[in-house]
Amino acid sequence: MDKYRTLAANTALISIGTFASKFLLFFMVRFYTAYLSPSDYGTADLITQTANLLIPVVSFGITDGVFRFAMDSPSLRKNVFSSGILVLLAGGCFFALLSLVLYPMGKLNYEVVLVLVYAICSCIHSLCAQFTRGRGRMQIYAIQGILNTAFVVTLNILFLAGFHMGIIGYVIAISIADLLCTTFLVFKERLWEYVTWKPDLSILKSMLKYSIPMIPTTIFWWVTSVSDRYMIRAFIDSEANGMYTIACKIPTVMALLAGIFMEAWQFSAVTESQGKTEERDYFFSRIWELLQAALFLFGSFLIAFAKPEIMVLAAKAYYSVWQYVPILCVSAVYSSFVTFLGTIYMVKKRSNLYFWTSLLGASTNIVLNLILIPSPLGVHGAAIATMISYMVLFTVRAISTNKLIPMQLHTVKLILGTVILLIQCAFIVLDLPGWIVMQAVCPLLLFAIYGKVMMTGGKRVLKEGKSLVRRKLGK
Repeated sequence: MDKYRTLAANTALISIGTFASKFLLFFMVRFYTAYLSPSDYGTADLITQTANLLIPVVSFGITDGVFRFAMDSPSLRKNVFSSGILVLLAGGCFFALLSLVLYPMGKLNYEVVLVLVYAICSCIHSLCAQFTRGRGRMQIYAIQGILNTAFVVTLNILFLAGFHMGIIGYVIAISIADLLCTTFLVFKERLWEYVTWKPDLSILKSMLKYSIPMIPTTIFWWVTSVSDRYMIRAFIDSEANGMYTIACKIPTVMALLAGIFMEAWQFSAVTESQGKTEERDYFFSRIWELLQAALFLFGSFLIAFAKPEIMVLAAKAYYSVWQYVPILCVSAVYSSFVTFLGTIYMVKKRSNLYFWTSLLGASTNIVLNLILIPSPLGVHGAAIATMISYMVLFTVRAISTNKLIPMQLHTVKLILGTVILLIQCAFIVLDLPGWIVMQAVCPLLLFAIYGKVMMTGGKRVLKEGKSLVRRKLGK
């Protein structure tokens, strides 16, 4: 099967299952801001983000290993899934014991309990979902994404609007949704057939060798992505963090679209990496150029309409946060670039390079946040720190991945696209003369650079993906 057709089909299938549902969650922000104050919303966000920090610790990063190793050989999948279960059981027991220690110390307050519940439920769901994706069951993976969204929306409406449970209702709704989706996957995919309580220890060892370095790596990525919210709360207040969190939701749209593609791309990257070197390198280069074009153009669009986007997304009390959106959009572009390059580490099973590059990004982010947030820049400083951190991380990964898979980065286009986005940001944030004109000129300049790539590459991908999706859905 043609590699482009496979990638297009998997992207389309995942899109069908997640695009509408994820966008529904995105627009739920309007609902959340109506029932949660900026301070409460900031606290709820910190609870979920703290849980996301704990997830790699609870799971020992094993969900990444389950996805990667499930693709290698169908005959080994029972050992792969069972190894994942055993590791999660070990992590769950550890945190159960931790809870017993914290309780008599008076440290087990409701926020800590919510963090632990969220983390454990998320780990269980992720294990089953990633195993399903690693088996190539994209349709089922997409369906469970739809169900997860439906459960989250329904339960949030019930708990927030119906029972007025506030922060507790927000977190519990997400946790219950994860458990319900896990139940769906278990019965739909008959996952009990992949369970053995005596998995091959050599496979378990190989998975842990790959996964354990992902623990600090995931933590470092988390630091780069969300540590600024903790520092905003520390240096300013919870309300400022709540406002900043809402501003981060706009770039989330770009991360969503890029994430849909990345889930399909990871599967293609692994399967196509075994082919001829020249064909592999050309394939990676073509996909990278197309991704670069799409992200720059979409990023420019989000920047141009930052003000009306916030007015649609959030309640009136949050309207002023539009000013942080442009810089955060540039951050989202480079975050997606970094994720794409990280796929090469996954293909080569070089989790150590994940570690060192992510450490650099996290260190850069912390230092810049400590300098910029207490400065007159305030919340703007947090956005700038995040943007620079991702740019540094991208540069380092671009150099290191070139030694593993030497693909063309189209550096001149990359620099031009970045400069245009930064100019667009400067005009709208600083309210410079002619800023409205620049919001039209910058996207046109980007289209002049990338238009041919989008028209030729996008047309081929859509055409081939459409035909294959029809066949798959018809089976």
